[in-house]
Amino acid sequence: MAELPKPFLDFSRANAEVVAAYEALGRACAEAGPLDAKTRELVKLAMAVGGRLEGAVHAHARRALAAGATAAEIQHVVTLAIPTVGFPTTVAAFTWVGDVLSGGTKGSR
Repeated sequence: MAELPKPFLDFSRANAEVVAAYEALGRACAEAGPLDAKTRELVKLAMAVGGRLEGAVHAHARRALAAGATAAEIQHVVTLAIPTVGFPTTVAAFTWVGDVLSGGTKGSR
C-alpha cells in the first residue's frame, strides 16, 4: 500500500489511542455487514466524492485498488456522482482519482 499521508502520521503519533479507537470502529463497521472489501471501498469512495473530501478520495481510491478494483470501476464511481453532486464536484473528484491512478505522489505524503 502507498505511504500514508504525513498529516495522518503526525496526528497518529500525537493521538495514538484516538487513532486506535477510530481504526477499531472502522473494522467493526466493515464486519457488520455482507459487503466485500472491494465493494466497501467503492462505496466509501462514492461518499468521499459526495463530501468533496480530497484526502479521503485519494485514500479510498488507493484502498479500492488494493482490494481489487480496476481503474475503470473507480472512474465509473466518480462518473455516477454527476447527477447527485453536480459536474464541478465530479470533475474535481476525477482529478483526485487521477492522482492515484497515474501513480502520482499527491495524496500519499
